[in-house]
Amino acid sequence: MKIELNIERTRHNEIQLIGNGTWCLALGGRDCSVQRHEQKLLEVSLTAELLDAEIAIAEAAGQQKTVEILTGDKGCLDRMEKEGERFGEATGLNSVSTFECIISGFDHFFMEMNTRIQVEHVVTELAYRLKFTNPDDPSDVFYVEELIEAMCLLATNGARLPKPERTVRSVSGLEVRINATNQALQPHAGGMIRSWSRPIDGEIRFDQGIGTRNPDTGSFIFYRLAGAYDSNVALVLTDGKDRTDNYERMAELLRRTELRGDDLQTNLPVHYGLVQWFLGKGVMAEPTTSFMQPFLSAVGALQKVVDDVDLDLAVEELARRQPDAQARQVLSSKQTLLLRPMAKLLENAHVLGGFLGRYDGQLFAHGDGEVRFVDNPIRFLEHLYHFLNLENVDSKPPSERIWDHDDDILTEAIRFYDEVERRTGARTADELEKLFGGKESRKLSDGDSSLWERSVAAHRGFQVGLELLLLIPRIGARSRFLEVTVGDDLAPVFPDVFLDEKATVPFLRALAPPPQASADEIVTPMGGTFYAREAPHLPLLVEEGQHFEPGQPLFIIEVMKMFNKVSVPFSGTVTKNLMEGQDGKVVAKGQPIFKIEPDERVEVESPEEIAKRRREATLALM
Repeated sequence: MKIELNIERTRHNEIQLIGNGTWCLALGGRDCSVQRHEQKLLEVSLTAELLDAEIAIAEAAGQQKTVEILTGDKGCLDRMEKEGERFGEATGLNSVSTFECIISGFDHFFMEMNTRIQVEHVVTELAYRLKFTNPDDPSDVFYVEELIEAMCLLATNGARLPKPERTVRSVSGLEVRINATNQALQPHAGGMIRSWSRPIDGEIRFDQGIGTRNPDTGSFIFYRLAGAYDSNVALVLTDGKDRTDNYERMAELLRRTELRGDDLQTNLPVHYGLVQWFLGKGVMAEPTTSFMQPFLSAVGALQKVVDDVDLDLAVEELARRQPDAQARQVLSSKQTLLLRPMAKLLENAHVLGGFLGRYDGQLFAHGDGEVRFVDNPIRFLEHLYHFLNLENVDSKPPSERIWDHDDDILTEAIRFYDEVERRTGARTADELEKLFGGKESRKLSDGDSSLWERSVAAHRGFQVGLELLLLIPRIGARSRFLEVTVGDDLAPVFPDVFLDEKATVPFLRALAPPPQASADEIVTPMGGTFYAREAPHLPLLVEEGQHFEPGQPLFIIEVMKMFNKVSVPFSGTVTKNLMEGQDGKVVAKGQPIFKIEPDERVEVESPEEIAKRRREATLALM
């Protein structure tokens, strides 16, 4: 009998090594557990210096459980580095390589040695640089900050090159990979990039030359994303004094990045949502390699709720509930102030998820089926405009910034509450309710009854209609996205509904709705190369006359080096194979593949039924 260890919860860590054939040096690690379809999405540096800094932060906050886990992680990292160095020395490593490991708890298991430079090597370069010292003259030193430069030195000098010392550049390095994918992280080829904002300070961008501009005019040169190659468009990196600072820098550059084109879809919003979610829930969270599947499902659940929200109806209902005509008039003057950022936030479920994750417990709280403001709703609105990069910047067109009359209202409200806080210390929603709901506040008005009355009137006017903002966290609660969190053990926690792969099919479809098809056919959800079987020697995934079940793979579309199994959420029987004998043929998005007879005929909703459903869902959220 043969028994093998089965690791249920795996993380993926890798150790950067460099050697000259006689010595080998480890340059810390990279955590690349956030991945999808075995392709890495987000990578963070993992070094002893980073863990020491984060342990100190956790100790200062009294987070003993976190201290214990990070201390265990540091021990695991130390063991991986030492084993990697021994491995490199034993094999005579004379270049750079990556010692890759699977992590379970504080145990690590060697997976492979990747004997080449990897695209994520810059994460390591942000963390460490190499200090070379002349053995005969300790004052004669030079520094190398790029691993490819170090490889050139190794190739030129070999055994003559002394073993360097690693020195810290930044405590934390972070990389995200911008890929041509839809919002379900399925490849989306063929799009045209027509504009791409320039990198901001602190941003490192490797865009394969796509962002190169015309040297004479400075204009962006259009670029079409072909489907025959890897879906990667660019690598974007930042560093920081600790991991929180690092994530905040990445969030800021993603917030300000504009990538536009025709039929263009990328995972830029996915990364913005992820980075913001980790900032809110804990940057030292330890996701497994399977993290993205339930996380995508949770975001898809958000999308399903959003699909039934009618913001115009919500405003009408809010106006109907106002106590008098003056309040309705004030609400009318605020409609675009409220609706424009809310509508923009709801345009992308990943961005919505990032906002909910970042500000849960800071701007709002939820529990027992209810949501409430924690901070002043005006601060909620201020953060929302910033989060969406809708701030008042002269260089932006009106469509991309707050409108002037809305900016006047918001600016005046912020100044008013800044003064209230300066005089009374009141800031949170509860403190303001207590302040303005009670009798005259001498702290605010210094006994001036007229000033007090004007202040109360201003407060009431500024607050009119802001309860509409609670729709945002209510969507999070209704979808159960707000139940996705990080536990005391730093592991992400998901409700069971997002862990059941069959149950999550509708959620993923909400992120990437299939093209329109008649009830008796199945079409391809994306363009690419068609395959009817997983390998040439294997049987067809489904044949004519065969019955299929919900979620059963029916065919494969290969695009951008990714093989995507296509299934449907219903059962039926294949009546005709329209692609018989055409394995390897390129198909277009929406092209019919099979004629079918579904087990149940789906009744298409009428416009009246859709309106009724959206009305009921919106009023329930109100």
